[in-house]
Amino acid sequence: MATEYGHGYGYGREDGRPAGTRHRLPAALRAPFEARTWREFGYVLLSLPLSIVLFTWTVTMTSLGAGLLVTFLGVPVLAAALAGCRGFGALERARARGLLRLEVAEPEPLRMRAPGALAWMGAVLKSGTSWRNLLYTLLQFPWAVFTFSVALSLWSMALSLLTYPLWFWVFPMYGGQGGLQLYGDEHHSVYLDNPFEITVTALVGLVFTLAAPWIVRALTTVDGLLVRGLLGPSPLSARVVELESDRGVVVDAAAADLRRIERDLHDGAQARLVNLAMDLGLAKEKLREDPRAAARMVDEAHGEVKTALQELRDLARGIHPAVLTDRGLDAALSAVASRCTVPVRVEVDLPCRPAPAIEGIAYFTVSELLQNISKHSRARSASVDVWRTEDRLMLQVTDDGVGGADAARGSGLAGLAGRLDAVDGVLVVDSPAGGPTRVIAELPWRT
Repeated sequence: MATEYGHGYGYGREDGRPAGTRHRLPAALRAPFEARTWREFGYVLLSLPLSIVLFTWTVTMTSLGAGLLVTFLGVPVLAAALAGCRGFGALERARARGLLRLEVAEPEPLRMRAPGALAWMGAVLKSGTSWRNLLYTLLQFPWAVFTFSVALSLWSMALSLLTYPLWFWVFPMYGGQGGLQLYGDEHHSVYLDNPFEITVTALVGLVFTLAAPWIVRALTTVDGLLVRGLLGPSPLSARVVELESDRGVVVDAAAADLRRIERDLHDGAQARLVNLAMDLGLAKEKLREDPRAAARMVDEAHGEVKTALQELRDLARGIHPAVLTDRGLDAALSAVASRCTVPVRVEVDLPCRPAPAIEGIAYFTVSELLQNISKHSRARSASVDVWRTEDRLMLQVTDDGVGGADAARGSGLAGLAGRLDAVDGVLVVDSPAGGPTRVIAELPWRT
């Protein structure tokens, strides 16, 4: 599997925005005008009426179901309460997705062992997702009351103070006072009525207007944590899904390796052995008629045998070399580096050998990266460093070539990343156009 190095590695700007985009105003000044700010404010405003409905449903139905548990009627009522909470959870995920742009995966579905109402009620009652959704409806109500009060009061005060120069005339004309009363008692009153005080009031409103989006954003961040933690899949189910996906990657990779080995055997050593058998058959027929021609054909067949043996050794080395089994990563990677077209420095600093599976993946990863350097990088030198950090095995391969490698374009680097991900590993590629290229692979340490 060869990885191609190309131009344009596809990274964006350091601030996460697409390349070529600029904002004339800093984030603090443009926040009140951004659509995100008003989506978040709308989310907070909607939270209160929806949370009242959710809280009322949960408390009413749960209390009714718990009270009826002395009879069989409590079971279906409690199941209906939990099913309603699951439906409300789907609504809240959709609302968070639309207004907060928060992508939360769907939780695990109900697992029913048999069809029927009883099986459905049992599945609902035993589902951890149902009870987490119920907990969400109870916790979200007081939080929604708080966020609604803070956000609405904050924005109302900020916009009122900011626009005070436009409406303060209402007080002297209709209120019988000079302006907004800042302080007052039986003997003394302070009104915001002169130009200086009006200007300061507007400036204070401007400060609150600039701060309000960030305060509301902090509040909706907590909402996002509630949605993600209680309405998304549980950590255990997410881990199961991840392991199922990784198992599929491992199976696909193993099938691809088997196809490659079969193709190499069919097109390489097998074809040579067939030709060898035919040449030896012809040499046997000519042995009595023309011994010299027969000897020449046997000599050619001997060369074919050597070539076939070399191809079989190369194929075995690509699967799992004997030097890796016998002497470990240091010797195996040194042997791979010696076959690279550029000088390669190899440094392996490990206290002991990792598990054979991890050792094999590490060898395969470095072999593929060095093969890429030989074919595509146009480098003058390269280096391989292997070390252990706590419970992780770290690999780093660098070269001074042309750069431009990108694992996101579906090349061989993407395949390596998939292999590493299948065992909880990580592949990081840093390859700006013009070089140098640095690839770091991280694998779990298992002994």
